[in-house]
Amino acid sequence: KRAAELRDELLFKQPESSHRGDCPICCLPLPLDPKKSVMMTCCSKVICDGCDYADQIREAEGKLSFKCPFCRKPVPDTDEGFDNQRMKRVEANDPAAIRREGRDQYNKGDYRSAVEMYTKAAELGDITGHHSLSCMYHNGQGVEKDRGKEIYHMEEAAIGGHPKARHNLGCIEEDGNEERAVKHWIIAAAQGNNDSIKA
Repeated sequence: KRAAELRDELLFKQPESSHRGDCPICCLPLPLDPKKSVMMTCCSKVICDGCDYADQIREAEGKLSFKCPFCRKPVPDTDEGFDNQRMKRVEANDPAAIRREGRDQYNKGDYRSAVEMYTKAAELGDITGHHSLSCMYHNGQGVEKDRGKEIYHMEEAAIGGHPKARHNLGCIEEDGNEERAVKHWIIAAAQGNNDSIKA
């Protein structure tokens, strides 16, 4: 019983930031919308669009070669160069690069490989990897449907500050325990999840 209380205490604690973290250049929180940031293939750092744009302007005005705004490695000219950089990060056990490889495998329809990559990323602490795994267990893609594993990975993502996972937990709790559902939605809404505001 005490273990369940401790788990709930951890689960319902308001996260300090979202699962996306901060831009490593300006140190401001990254937007929840992944379209407003870019992941660098050389170092797997996620940079906000503002810092990326400012660096591009600086390089264009100074007639400098294009480099990563974080690690300063040259930006490859070809897709093959980008793929090589990304695979080096995967081989180095970078959780963000491994999760991205999982997403690429998912988009190709290779769900088993996607589950393997998401699992490895989640084991290395990647919050979005946990959320992706919860979706795979929910839909039975690449794995057998498993409600227990779905909820476990969703809870891990929610604890890590993933607002969509938090909202989904609220939806699951809605039928049996409305008080817990409302707690999840309040936390998700505070993190910027619009669906939780409507719930």
